[in-house]
Amino acid sequence: MPQMLAFVLILFILYLGDVISTYTKAWIPSVFICAVLFLAGYWTFFPKDIVARAGISASVAVMLMYLLITNMGTLLSLRDLKKQWKTILVSLSGIVGIIVFCTIIGMLCFDRNTVIVAIPPLVGGIVSAIIMSGGAKAAGLLDLSVFAIVIYVMQGFVGYPLTAIMLKREGLRVLKKHRAGEWENNNDTTTTNHKLDVVSTVDEYPMPRLFNKIPSSYNSSYFQFLRLAFVGYLAYLSSVLLAPLIAISPFVLCLLFGVIASSIGFLERHPLKKANGFGFAVMALMLFIFDTLNHATPQMLLNLLMPLIVLILAAVVGMLVFAAIIGKVLKVSTEMGFAIALTALYGFPADYIITNEVINNLTTDAKERQILNSHMLAPMLIGGFISVTIVSVVLAGIMVGMITPIN
Repeated sequence: MPQMLAFVLILFILYLGDVISTYTKAWIPSVFICAVLFLAGYWTFFPKDIVARAGISASVAVMLMYLLITNMGTLLSLRDLKKQWKTILVSLSGIVGIIVFCTIIGMLCFDRNTVIVAIPPLVGGIVSAIIMSGGAKAAGLLDLSVFAIVIYVMQGFVGYPLTAIMLKREGLRVLKKHRAGEWENNNDTTTTNHKLDVVSTVDEYPMPRLFNKIPSSYNSSYFQFLRLAFVGYLAYLSSVLLAPLIAISPFVLCLLFGVIASSIGFLERHPLKKANGFGFAVMALMLFIFDTLNHATPQMLLNLLMPLIVLILAAVVGMLVFAAIIGKVLKVSTEMGFAIALTALYGFPADYIITNEVINNLTTDAKERQILNSHMLAPMLIGGFISVTIVSVVLAGIMVGMITPIN
């Protein structure tokens, strides 16, 4: 398949997902539609490496991940993170729910190794799935090595539509109160007196604070990319230097360094968008995620169907129960709490995309969109980073040593 044909096909899938999402007003998220279409493509005429053939190789995707996560850090100030302590607790409670329910139900239905291999991928992303897959393979459990990847690939099929439903209900609740003059957003990351919402691309100054003596005409796209890449490199270098003492994912540090760089004035808010690179970066990263679907064959899914369904449903129920309980204590709505917990099933950038789709389809009023952004976007992003980027990797590092090898 020629490169440009591969590129056209996968872009058509992304666009078709957007069309269906817009037509259904986000009740069917674009990421869900795209995943289904990619799976159908891999099972029919798509080459397994169609994404790489189109030009999005693994090395390109990793580079863009550094830029994107660092960029997302610039959207959250230290003040925002302090104000999102409830989100962090809700996200952690959802993870506890996954562990508790999957352990209890899984042990009743399946063997111990199956449960151990499944939990970290359910909590997070591809890194934890790869860790558990490698651990299972080393233990001689080839079927569970495949299962770790399949459960990561398939869990989003449950998480995407459920998240859209929860956010839609939450957004309608907020809009109803706002239109009745009853909405108070004092607990959000953005107040009515704050000029910047969480995804604003408008800064008070044309240059970041540390460079405000440089004429704004020198703040070209290359300078914005340079500073963003430099912060990403510092995150990578720090993870390498800390490796002998503690293993920290460089992507975790990218988020932290992005927050710090924005707070001290080294980076502006949303530099990747200002450099006109955000749309392409998100597109490439989404394609890289869908590329993992080439591991799922029909026979593989059939053999693993029962543990796949049972453990994913157990995880979802566990998240709902624990997030609802903690949400009740912290006065976070059940819908918002459940949506935050569900980010464990897919993480960034799906959490960003689904939230924006819901907001854009609920209202066309700029003020109402700002209110919904300030109420829902930061919790969704932070929830995804807590579960997928941080906790899942730590959990996988612990649980991979608990796999019992074949004698």
